[in-house]
Amino acid sequence: MRQTIREGQDWQHWMHNYNEGLGLVYERLVLNDYLDALVERFGVRSVLEAPLYGMAGVSGINSVHLARRGCGITLVDWNLKRLQAVRRVWQELGLEDHLTLVHVPDLARLPFGEGTFDLVWNWAALWYLPDPAALLREMARVTRRLVFTAMPNRWQPGYLLRKYVLDRPFFERVDERWANIGRVRRQLEAAGLRLVERGVLDVPPWPDTVMPATEVLQRLGLRSERLARRFREEGGWHWSTMDYYLGRRPDLKGRIERYAFLERAPLPWWTKVVWAHHQYVLMVKTEHTSASAESKR
Repeated sequence: MRQTIREGQDWQHWMHNYNEGLGLVYERLVLNDYLDALVERFGVRSVLEAPLYGMAGVSGINSVHLARRGCGITLVDWNLKRLQAVRRVWQELGLEDHLTLVHVPDLARLPFGEGTFDLVWNWAALWYLPDPAALLREMARVTRRLVFTAMPNRWQPGYLLRKYVLDRPFFERVDERWANIGRVRRQLEAAGLRLVERGVLDVPPWPDTVMPATEVLQRLGLRSERLARRFREEGGWHWSTMDYYLGRRPDLKGRIERYAFLERAPLPWWTKVVWAHHQYVLMVKTEHTSASAESKR
């Protein structure tokens, strides 16, 4: 078991450069739709995201949409420097009044009472931690009702390309066992929660390599001057969730929907699993699991 968190330093770049790319903007906005559904379905008002780090791009903005829905947001991180940068981002968004930031060096013990939050969640975070099982037990303890967690989908072609060709060092510093969403589910069930639903999110019509297309081509030994020129052109390929949140690009949600035909297809989740970028579980602590959701097991 790893004793330290090994996260890399890429996050620092994104706290100043908000141009995350099409894939990340798509990921965030379809995640927002799912979080919207949780608010409507379960009346979520208080939220803990622990830890806030996992998704690439700008750190600390996964719960922004929930804040705009009126939820109180608590964000936990082990990196004090990153917490300070996240505070600045939320100030820029005018949402600091909805935010509580908590520095927790050891995520095996969260500094909150039992049943404090309506929703406790994280996204693509578990494999960075020295003891993911301990965090999952803590998530189950401090939730009043829901735990939601998602991890990268191991069966998606871009994941396999990244693992075996493009970015082997990354997989040497994470605990890939926790990309197994079934393992995550079993841990939460052992902590006393019940499954509401299991599914997939982030299903655009491109593979997920967690790197820009030009970099993928370079690492594969291929060159596309036409593609590189398009990316270099000023404003030619600028995708920023922050621009959307700040009102500079209100058209982004509509543009993203053009790529969401697989996401929206009325098919069982398991038929999309080969192409989905993430798998998730939603667990409940109360007796209010819906019958329709139970049928998705």
